[in-house]
Amino acid sequence: MRKSIVVLLGAVTLLFATFAAKSGYAADSYAEDRAQIEDLQARYMFALDFRDADAYASTFSEDGVLDYGAGELRGRAAIRDFILNGRKNAEAEAAKDTSGLRPAAGRHNITNIVVKIDGSKAVGRAYWFHMGNNNPKRTATLDSFGHYEDEMVKVNGKWLFSKRKIYNEQVANWVAKGKNPAW
Repeated sequence: MRKSIVVLLGAVTLLFATFAAKSGYAADSYAEDRAQIEDLQARYMFALDFRDADAYASTFSEDGVLDYGAGELRGRAAIRDFILNGRKNAEAEAAKDTSGLRPAAGRHNITNIVVKIDGSKAVGRAYWFHMGNNNPKRTATLDSFGHYEDEMVKVNGKWLFSKRKIYNEQVANWVAKGKNPAW
């Protein structure tokens, strides 16, 4: 009886290993791609919050599109210039501050990530929210939220945004309309 159980377990293990090797898109590949996509989203957020125009633009494909509600930016160079101009404007505003307070800061966070991967292309949806301290006590407040609708492409083994559409529930013409975006 004991020998039969050992043989049966061995056969099941061999069957599992054979199936996993022949299944095409293995769980490890999905997990690796998803981890790389989540890393892409995090690098995007850090670059945005620290106004790093080069790092921000590097999260997009060369012909990538950023749709931020007030228009579309096409191409990595245009996206980089947009962030660079935003940084210059923020620095100019900070230079005018005479309050004596430390500079205000903000951090974006991303959550509820859903991803569909099909070879070297993927689509994703995620919520985002922003915490900032732009107030006289420099205390943290939740000051904005929305969601992203992403199209991504894998180029030379690296996931990039080919299109990122931003919805912001604080801005009237950026508000999401319609049904559940997560399929």
